[in-house]
Amino acid sequence: MSLFLPKYFECMSDLKEIANYTREHMDKSIEHLRIEFSRLRAGKAMPSVLDGVMVEYYGSNVPLNQIANVNTPDARTIVVQPWEKTMIPVIEKAIMAANLGLNPQNDGVIIMIAVPPLTEERRAGLVKQAKHEAENSKIAIRNIRKDSIEKIKKLQKDGLSEDEAKDAEAGIQKMVDGFIKKVDEVMAEKEKDIMTV
Repeated sequence: MSLFLPKYFECMSDLKEIANYTREHMDKSIEHLRIEFSRLRAGKAMPSVLDGVMVEYYGSNVPLNQIANVNTPDARTIVVQPWEKTMIPVIEKAIMAANLGLNPQNDGVIIMIAVPPLTEERRAGLVKQAKHEAENSKIAIRNIRKDSIEKIKKLQKDGLSEDEAKDAEAGIQKMVDGFIKKVDEVMAEKEKDIMTV
C-alpha cells in the first residue's frame, strides 16, 4: 500500500493539472471569440473595428493604434489622428486594403471615416459571420476536451483507477458544457447587437 500511495498522489496532482489546462484553454477560446466579435461592425462607430489594420511604418507592419489615435466623436464617425502627418496616405491605403467596407477621407490633419448604417442584408451577413466564429470556438473547445480526455486515459494506463478516470472525464465534460453554453450566450448577445437598428 505504501508503494502505491506516491503514485496515487501523483495521478491526483496530474488530474488537477489537466483540469487547470482545460479551463485555461477554454477561457482563451472564449476570449478569442470576444476579440473576433469586437471586429464585427454592428453599424456603430467603434475604434475596435480598426484593430486588425496593419500599417507599413518605416519598413515594418505595425497595428494602426501604435502610430495614431483612434476615437469616435459620435455614433457614426471614426477619427484617426496620425502622430505623423506624412502617414495619412499610408494609413488611408491600409484601411482600404483591410476590406472593412469603410471609406476613409482626410483633411490633411486627420482621417474621418463615416460609418454607414447597415442594410438588413449586411446585418444578416454579419450574423452569419458571427455564427461561424462561434462554431469555430465550439470546435476549439471540443478539441481541448479531446486532448484532456486523452491525457486522462494515459493516466489510467499509468495506474489511475477506472472510477477516478470516469469522474475526471465527467468533470471535463461538465466544464465543456458550461463553456459551450457561454459561447451561445456571447453569440446571442452579439446577434442582438448586430440586429439592433
